[in-house]
Amino acid sequence: MLQFDVVVIGAGAAGLMCAAQAGYRGRKVAVVDMGKKPGRKILISGGGRCNFTNEGASPSNYLCANPHFVKSCLSRYTQHDFIELVDRHGLAYHHKTLGQLFCDNSAQDIVDILMTECEWAGVEHFLRSEVLNVVAAAEGGYVVTTSEQQFKCASLVVAAGGLTMPKLGATPIGYKIAEQFGLNVLPTMAALVPFTLHDHDKARFEGLSGVSIACNVSSEDGTAFKENILFTHRGLSGPAVLQISSFWRAGQAVTINLLPELNLSDTLHQWRTEQGSKSLKNSLSTLLPKRFIEILISEHAIPDKALNQLSHTEIEAVATYIHNWTIKPNGTEGYRTAEVTLGGVDTDELSSKTFEAKKAQGLYFIGEVTDVTGWLGGYNFQYAWSCGFAAGQVC
Repeated sequence: MLQFDVVVIGAGAAGLMCAAQAGYRGRKVAVVDMGKKPGRKILISGGGRCNFTNEGASPSNYLCANPHFVKSCLSRYTQHDFIELVDRHGLAYHHKTLGQLFCDNSAQDIVDILMTECEWAGVEHFLRSEVLNVVAAAEGGYVVTTSEQQFKCASLVVAAGGLTMPKLGATPIGYKIAEQFGLNVLPTMAALVPFTLHDHDKARFEGLSGVSIACNVSSEDGTAFKENILFTHRGLSGPAVLQISSFWRAGQAVTINLLPELNLSDTLHQWRTEQGSKSLKNSLSTLLPKRFIEILISEHAIPDKALNQLSHTEIEAVATYIHNWTIKPNGTEGYRTAEVTLGGVDTDELSSKTFEAKKAQGLYFIGEVTDVTGWLGGYNFQYAWSCGFAAGQVC
């Protein structure tokens, strides 16, 4: 049996961050992961360039049953602290919209930084090691049995991730360990995920695959995001859809303002005065994709008339329709393409300062396995760095 002070289950963002921090404190640390290489989800994130944090990250950018839970860790290790870390390693990166930071070259650069930190901290890695079971040792601490070895440790950190991207080896092991030790696990669902459409809607929009529209998407609870939507051959994607998917529930509709920067009623009245002989179709096609407008006209959602033939009532109806286009998704693409898992280990079971389980001394849960889900845009990575740092100071 291999003896360690700390065993971290999961060589992802939170796990590697925690391992390095614990190692720097002089703890003997092992990281166990079933994958062939560390940081597999990091490597495919951000189109392979890893949106590794967000300059504006704050507690308001996270979903959690206890909205106050993330305040402590985010304030103790901020986005600026992580930026300072990557700057020390000479990472080349660039700023994109809405505070997002991406690697210039490859997400591998982030994994390399984390692995270098782990190396400097004396962390040992055990890859291709699937965790089979965990038991509390009679004399204190934990025994972790994997497909390859058995470990004895004083502190066990579960950073096993959620259920997203099963092809990368996602399993429910983290939730099972939590339940084994009496912790409540909240229901999980795929989040930051594209919508699928009902067959009749899929047929309506099949010719629009690849078309993108800048808009404002709202869920029934009033949450709204102003970014692009993207029509796909399965349904709707794009940043605005991924964002709103975390707030959408089965059976609900989403409302899309297709022209959020415009008062379409005023614009149509102005057009009727200035270019009344032009068709509504051609006029709207200067603002929105022509194929999309043609579909709406073919369905009689908007009239096929010249602008000067439109009554005031018709203009108001067109404006209302475009500013409040409503569609009811059939569902989502599920964990296969989701970026994160909503739900997980109930944060009421954990210390917000240390991430230690209140019911099991020396047992910690960090990262996606916990009931904390960030918005799209680097927020989930920042939570990983912050909670990994917090647990690494004490485990």
